[in-house]
Amino acid sequence: KSETEKLLRQAMDDYESKKFIAKSENITVGELLDIWAEEELKTGTLSNGTVQNYLGAITNIKKHPISERKLKNVTSEHLQAFFDLLSFGGTYPDGSERKGYSKDYIRSFSAVLQQSFRFAVSPKQYITFNPMQYIKLKYQTDEVDLFSDDDMDGGIQPIPREDYERLIEFLQDYNPPAILPIQIAYYAGLRIGEACGLAWQDVNLEEQCLTIRRSIRYDGSRHKNIIGPTKRKKVRIVDFGDTLAEILRNARKEQLKNRMQYGELYHKNYYREVKDKNRVYYEFYHLDGTENVPEDYKEISFVCLRPDGSLELPSTLGIVCRKIAQKLDGFEGFHFHQLRHTYTSNLLANGAA
Repeated sequence: KSETEKLLRQAMDDYESKKFIAKSENITVGELLDIWAEEELKTGTLSNGTVQNYLGAITNIKKHPISERKLKNVTSEHLQAFFDLLSFGGTYPDGSERKGYSKDYIRSFSAVLQQSFRFAVSPKQYITFNPMQYIKLKYQTDEVDLFSDDDMDGGIQPIPREDYERLIEFLQDYNPPAILPIQIAYYAGLRIGEACGLAWQDVNLEEQCLTIRRSIRYDGSRHKNIIGPTKRKKVRIVDFGDTLAEILRNARKEQLKNRMQYGELYHKNYYREVKDKNRVYYEFYHLDGTENVPEDYKEISFVCLRPDGSLELPSTLGIVCRKIAQKLDGFEGFHFHQLRHTYTSNLLANGAA
């Protein structure tokens, strides 16, 4: 019996030893990132937006040859070279030339690798030390133009009233559904996801105020449009004037008319609650009247709609903004956030504190 127990202990020790060695010998950086994402990142307490950001960083890291290196062979020198390439740009392994990334973008890569290598040391015991602890993040030196006329906000200039009117006129021919979210951003300062996520229940035409409680964005890791909180994760009230009040009233009438014209082909918009590990996501869907609505779909009445009733999404609006920058004189480099900046500038010009 004692001999049998001795052999069993030896077999178990041998198994544990071989298992540890096999993991250490064979697991790659890319495989580690996948395991860390499933076991720690997705089950942790970080916000859904941060999780999406980190998953995006993992996708990009896995495009680089460093992801194919075995953990036991990865050194601080390899990681330092990888981060220097991210910071300063240069020739990538595929032969392409790229510029360096922003500080915030690089920090997300650093956080992912720092935490995943720590996870590899403990609790996983894939490796015995964390090579990321020796990495020094370097950034390109910001050059300041002492004689520039640009303002402090990244050189973003407010849109003059006459240019805004030219923009609306251009969109009337090019893409009418983009007009309403652009008007809302211009007159109320909403971000692109907030404008698209605005529902009629958030609009008080009597008091002339908007309740900004949600935002919508595309989640590349889930391949879905997700309804979530605003950037600051706070509900806020935004007052608006008579001009936007009239715009919203007319939009409501137009949507009711479209609903009648399209009949059963008119789309309704829905969200669905999905639980993934300890996280809750609200996925966006739209269906026309001929389609069966699943029991777990809940209807939501968005403000910014296309003629067929489907939501004007931020991704579509982003494409429109790029076309504006290409096609409309005086709007070179235009992006949606300029409208929010213009709203703030107009408030200050009119004496807002």
